Amino acid sequence: MIGRLAVAGYRSLRDIVLEMGQLTLITGANGSGKSSLYRALRLLAETAQGRLIATLAAEGGLSSTLWAGPERFSREMLSGERPVQGTVRSVPIALKLGFSGEDFGYAIELGLPEPMYPFQRDPEIKLESMWTGELPGRLSLFAERRGPAVKLRRAESGEWRDALGNLLPFDSMVTHCADPQDGLELLLMRERMRNWRFYDNLRTDADAPARRPQVMTYTPVLAGDGADLAAAITTILAVGDADALHDAVEDAFPGSRIAVQGSDYGVVEMRQPGLLRPLDTKELSDGTLRYLLLVAALLSPRPPEIMILNEPEASLHPSLLDALARLLVHASRRCQIILVSHSERLIHGLRTEHKMHEIALSKRLGETHAEGGEAPRWIWPKR
Repeated sequence: MIGRLAVAGYRSLRDIVLEMGQLTLITGANGSGKSSLYRALRLLAETAQGRLIATLAAEGGLSSTLWAGPERFSREMLSGERPVQGTVRSVPIALKLGFSGEDFGYAIELGLPEPMYPFQRDPEIKLESMWTGELPGRLSLFAERRGPAVKLRRAESGEWRDALGNLLPFDSMVTHCADPQDGLELLLMRERMRNWRFYDNLRTDADAPARRPQVMTYTPVLAGDGADLAAAITTILAVGDADALHDAVEDAFPGSRIAVQGSDYGVVEMRQPGLLRPLDTKELSDGTLRYLLLVAALLSPRPPEIMILNEPEASLHPSLLDALARLLVHASRRCQIILVSHSERLIHGLRTEHKMHEIALSKRLGETHAEGGEAPRWIWPKR
């Protein structure tokens, strides 16, 4: 579980540290930085997949994603006595991402590429650190990368050894130094990060893959676009919590039941009160299909350590949001859930059902802030 999330130098997130709970709700007005926070989490997950640099390049490169304001705000700037202006830099230009929990922590720092480097959209990984516990320290650090050099500390003796001396600037030690012998902790952390699950592109349009018959195969994890809905539903019914699935459908659509027809190729059907035949996914409304997709995602027989959802209420009728709130609370008992939303109805439903951790974002002078409370302590490793 993530206990703390830290981001610096990324879009509107100049320098922010947030505390996370088992069920965390992130809210805020449009443009307050919710999407940037969601993307920062995704970038951390992409590190474990080896796709961090390519993902940043697709966003326009480091120059397009860096914080565009001054390195720091003076008191006169904050009070309006002086216009916002650049200041003399005291640290190198960098984008920093990090998280920690009770067991492990990880931080990565990216900087500008060398002038002669042919791919100027690609940032360089300047530093990586991994440690045990919530904060890095001399005794808790067990893996460190500075430039091309990586050092690992042996668990038995506590001695440091050189693992690599020529790691390329676009490769992470998380993917290139994790092995069962000398990099076991790195390997465990990599697999945990790879297990993070994101849902922000569940398709419900007329051409959505979920509306077509799908190959029926064991599917404990719903695809990011919902393409394997029929197989995922069948897997839950066969080896997962079938009662919870039927309860979630009944909660949202009283008197309705879903089933999957077909053995080689399957399609989800919903039987509703008053209809003489079931409706398949081609006939379901966008909102109904989206709710079924969320049911399949949240009731996965193989729950992740962390599931991150971005505005799951999109295209849902307000009458479905209370049922969705109950479904989210149920799912949070099996995995950590981080939810980005601005639906007042959904937020009210979550507050009614469960005591959760809330983060309200706002923006001042282009910078995202978390309202209320003191930020948890965080230490960025230094280059």
